[in-house]
Amino acid sequence: MTIFEALRETHDEQRRLLDMLLKTEGDSEPRDDLFKRLKESLTNHAGAEERALYIPMMEHDMTQEKARHSVAEHHEIDELVEKLETTDYSSPGWLAAAKQLEHLVTHHLDEEEQEVFQLAGRVFDDATKQQLADEYLKDMKAREAA
Repeated sequence: MTIFEALRETHDEQRRLLDMLLKTEGDSEPRDDLFKRLKESLTNHAGAEERALYIPMMEHDMTQEKARHSVAEHHEIDELVEKLETTDYSSPGWLAAAKQLEHLVTHHLDEEEQEVFQLAGRVFDDATKQQLADEYLKDMKAREAA
């Protein structure tokens, strides 16, 4: 498995969670459960992805700028998650912010899959892509266990 395949699995999970979250209503247990699962997935993934993909990408001139851009997007996503945490689930503003989060996360994942992975694929050899996948998966396991 390469780093890109490992990341895509998490991306697919996040798309499913976002889709289910936007179908929830009001101050409900499903909304609370899905939001907590999504927040945990986004947080764990961003941290593990930055260590396993973006830090190595920053060592190459060709991929440095794209890696920095993606890390900046992680921060935008974090800020929106924090806004959702401080907004009442039953507030109309909550669903609006959740839709904004879906847009931001989906844009970020699509950009990674369509641009970042191709660029990184040119600077890393096959062995490195597999090693980075191992690091990412190990890091995700550790974060999920914590």
